[in-house]
Amino acid sequence: MPLNRSLVSGLPAFAGLSGDDVDAVLATARSSRFPKDSEVFSQDEEAAQFFLLLSGHIRVVRTTPEGDQVIARYINEGELFGIAIAMGQVTYPATAVAAVDCVVLSWPNAAWPGLQSRAPAFGANAYQTIGARLQDTQSRVVEMSTRQVEQRIAGAVMRLVQQSGRKTEEGVEIDFPITRQDIAEMTGSTLHTVSRLMSAWEDEGIVKSGRQKVTVTDPHALMLVAENRRKK
Repeated sequence: MPLNRSLVSGLPAFAGLSGDDVDAVLATARSSRFPKDSEVFSQDEEAAQFFLLLSGHIRVVRTTPEGDQVIARYINEGELFGIAIAMGQVTYPATAVAAVDCVVLSWPNAAWPGLQSRAPAFGANAYQTIGARLQDTQSRVVEMSTRQVEQRIAGAVMRLVQQSGRKTEEGVEIDFPITRQDIAEMTGSTLHTVSRLMSAWEDEGIVKSGRQKVTVTDPHALMLVAENRRKK
């Protein structure tokens, strides 16, 4: 059955498109469900499709030549991902894993030229997404070389809260399951270091963590840590 345009109403990828253009974009899309921890695509797999996340959260993981896993980013609802065709790549540069149960729209790469000509705003939004992620990657490379590990971990938690935070009575909770190992893989640190710092911050009332759950109870204090402005 054709997908209803109400599914994507208000999403940034469809900003500036008329109702007819939205219908044209959705005409070649299909909807799929991915249970938690399943792969949408894997690193170095032939890039035959591109995707948009309708609901849930996607974890993007890169495996280094040495076999280490690095979490590159998390994809939030409404974001395009796996758009290798827009970057001229024939394989996916990383693996996309469902962090929770997800609903994903996908398009075959063959639809890309037609979508760009029929709905140029959709293509422009895709390139804007790529640009923003490249800038984020560059910022993280600078972080890795100039910031201490405590600052990097605090900064990573702050980014997750800003992108995927949900207000609760205790503070702002990252709205998907995340482990201390995940945070270590995001920041080029170790599980031991993340555990030590998270425990210390918990004692200070800055964060509260449980099984695959992190809540920032004092965002201002965590920001001071990330920016190395906390008084010793």
